[in-house]
Amino acid sequence: MTPTPVAPTASELRLAKRMARLGSESAFEVLLRARALEAQGKDVIHLEIGEPDFDTPANVIEAGVEALQTGWTHYAPSAGFPELRQAAAEYISSTRGIPCSADEVVIVPGAKPTIFFTFMALVEEGDEVIYPNPGFPIYESMINFLGAKPVPIPLREEKDFRFDVNEFADLITDRTKLVVLNSPHNPTGGVLSQQDLRDIATAMGDRDIMVLSDEIYSRLLFDGEHHSIASLDGWKDRTILLDGFSKSYAMTGWRLGYGVMRRDLAQHFGRLMTNCNSCTASFTQVAGIEALRGDQSSVSNMCAEFKRRRDYFVERVNQIHGFSCRVPAGAFYAFPNIRKTGKTSKQLADALLEQAGVACLSGTAFGQYGEGYLRFSIANSMENLGKALDRVDDWTKKNL
Repeated sequence: MTPTPVAPTASELRLAKRMARLGSESAFEVLLRARALEAQGKDVIHLEIGEPDFDTPANVIEAGVEALQTGWTHYAPSAGFPELRQAAAEYISSTRGIPCSADEVVIVPGAKPTIFFTFMALVEEGDEVIYPNPGFPIYESMINFLGAKPVPIPLREEKDFRFDVNEFADLITDRTKLVVLNSPHNPTGGVLSQQDLRDIATAMGDRDIMVLSDEIYSRLLFDGEHHSIASLDGWKDRTILLDGFSKSYAMTGWRLGYGVMRRDLAQHFGRLMTNCNSCTASFTQVAGIEALRGDQSSVSNMCAEFKRRRDYFVERVNQIHGFSCRVPAGAFYAFPNIRKTGKTSKQLADALLEQAGVACLSGTAFGQYGEGYLRFSIANSMENLGKALDRVDDWTKKNL
């Protein structure tokens, strides 16, 4: 008699311990909550997601569609098509004033892989990484994931959310392996000056420390000029420069970015791409070539519109009881101080979402030094920004 098969007993999922150290990005979590409220019939104004509300420029879309229709649907080289690598190299050379060649560029699907690969390639367990706080949450998430030690450099309002270089110098130890810079900065809109970068470089000196310079918002600068630490003498080979297409060209869904680094490191990034993604989508890369080499008026027009919204939003938010906001110099965020409301950042963000129908992010979504602030994305229409500010103002008058 054939025995009856016994169904396997369901076992508890046993994740690797490092998974418990992996963080998330609160913007997507708040977006999910906002969508759930909308499904219940509540009207919500979305100021939580860091995504341009503009369409991808028509010439870029046309290039992508033509690529799809003409067979650009197969594997690409892991490090990217030579023509796009060359276009990115030419762009970096012209905008940062440094020589750059195609073999120093690695094309990746979005900006995050450059962050991920930098940490994977350079950071060992027990190493120390200095990073801005408040700052993009993926920095701290990756440091913890790899078992390294996160060393936050506080970005303070009284310094216009720039580095206190003396404080930074005191954080450097023999275990410091990597320093993360982000300018223009998410979430504060702060911008590092050329002198700031010189001072940061001087503080690091000739120690064996690499720099990840996140410059994804470099084209969205409202005041002054963009500067990169890679442009300083001797620092190109010590810098991994992160840039991409999501913000400047409103291409978030295309998933296209790139890292610029020394040739020997670029080869290892290519190996990481082979093991992780195989390659970046071919038709997306063709669209990227058009973005870099085609008409740039859409970028200028979008930046001008964001500046107009910034001026309007900051002026109005500063009239709301308990709010005070410095004028951000870049990116498309406002980061008002809300300490005088008497609420924590999380309490106020939750209340504005649930009671006022305005989705924004708690400053603590960007680290411990974000307490006392909220982040609003101004990547929404002037009409919606006005409605959101009306709702916040009305809520404060009724509840504070």
